[in-house]
Amino acid sequence: MSQGTIVIALGGNAMLQRGEAGSYEGQLKNVQAAAEQIILLRDLGWNVVLTSGNGPQVGAIQLQTQTASHVAPEMPLHVCGAMSQGFIAYMITMCIGNILRARGEEAKVAGIITQSVVSEEDPAFVNPTKPVGRFYTEEEAMEIRKTGKQIREDAGRGWRVVVPSPQPLEIVEQPAIERLVADGFVVVSTCGGGIPVLRKAGVLEGVNAVIDKDLATSLLAREIAADHLCILTDVKNVAINYGKPDQQTLGRVEVSEMERYLAEGHFAPGSMAPKVRAAIQFVRATGKPAIITSLFSAVGAVRGECGTVVVP
Repeated sequence: MSQGTIVIALGGNAMLQRGEAGSYEGQLKNVQAAAEQIILLRDLGWNVVLTSGNGPQVGAIQLQTQTASHVAPEMPLHVCGAMSQGFIAYMITMCIGNILRARGEEAKVAGIITQSVVSEEDPAFVNPTKPVGRFYTEEEAMEIRKTGKQIREDAGRGWRVVVPSPQPLEIVEQPAIERLVADGFVVVSTCGGGIPVLRKAGVLEGVNAVIDKDLATSLLAREIAADHLCILTDVKNVAINYGKPDQQTLGRVEVSEMERYLAEGHFAPGSMAPKVRAAIQFVRATGKPAIITSLFSAVGAVRGECGTVVVP
């Protein structure tokens, strides 16, 4: 019996973790581990829609096109985002499909190249905040800054290039996603928050930005009337006073309390803050719970055994 629909956001760093070289084989191994966890949720009766981050991947693809610009035209950032979507969706759908085929089941899994509409008036275009690409040392970061790129320290983990991250307003492919879910497919969509596009006189055109995948996932979950939102990261629980002697992990938290913590600045802008904001948006709009936890705690968190759960 179906438990309903759960939309799960998988962090881009789950596929390409810090310190890894970023080879296809290495990322595929990480995706395989993630796919096995996702299948466990499907086995519990959930209709699963899976999204993912693409920060490490889109940064690497952009670097590749820039480095090879003397032999092939450099691609704009939104095209690099599209490339990363195809790469990520390919790996995830293949891994999930292989698990289902090995069981003798029909491999009902599909990847959707997804566009997210943004506004050209969004203040993010004059205040870039979204980290992309690999981590740099402070010395490397100062050299990169001389090239005109904006680069910032990322939550104590190193320095990364930052690009505009506008608020997503509409998931263009939402009707197709809903139809596939209704037909029993595991759907992989909105990777990297979707390809950012502007709508001008009814025509869509790409714009150079990277949308936060958690905010886009929250929007998608609301648009398809999901029953749960689950944001997977590299920690089991959200914490306030993170890294301090009085650090406190959060379990079941009312949305008003989480809003207060966010306003007090407990969550880093480039890492946990968008996840918390996405959870708050979903709970406020739907009255349904949002979970923030780690990949390997996802099943337990959905059962109510662990993780941070934001409730009305």
